[in-house]
Amino acid sequence: MAALLLVTVCAGAGALVAAQWGARETVLVLARPVDAGSVLAREDLTTVGIAVDTGLDAVPAAASGTVVGQAVAYAVPAGTLLTRGLLGAAQSPPAGRAVVAVVVSPGQWPPSLARGARVAVQASPTSSPTASTVSGTAPSMPGSAWTAVVVDVNAREGDKTVLSLLLAEREARAVAAVPVGQLSVVHLAHGGGR
Repeated sequence: MAALLLVTVCAGAGALVAAQWGARETVLVLARPVDAGSVLAREDLTTVGIAVDTGLDAVPAAASGTVVGQAVAYAVPAGTLLTRGLLGAAQSPPAGRAVVAVVVSPGQWPPSLARGARVAVQASPTSSPTASTVSGTAPSMPGSAWTAVVVDVNAREGDKTVLSLLLAEREARAVAAVPVGQLSVVHLAHGGGR
């Protein structure tokens, strides 16, 4: 009898735990990249199911009417989970982040890059180490790479293009220390690694 009771209690507890883990909520995700200060439209949003109680301040899909028409505080790429913290007056760059300008020539970047794209910025292996003039940053070494998000793409006279890239402030300083012409930019898949 005790064994039967123990089996019943364990089975019930297992079913409860499985139900809790399997609980999902449909939340809002950005369907396309948005710039800081942009006003959200329905076309900017899509949905995805996530585990409930993830600790994120995700906006439920049912609350889409409360975010459409609101400004986005930061430039964010497509696929980003929409949280209330992303909404508000433009905050660019966000605290701890910086925007750095990178001048590239044909062959150093994919010309199809657009705002919101995730990229790897790679120091040319033929470049020599550069000493940083900015306190607290390490010199940029050949083969160094940083992950960034494209904020803007501007063509200049001739064959040069300026990419504005958002990344961690310390990394932005390191990228800025690399001489012009010694960086290449690689377009990464959404969610890709370094």
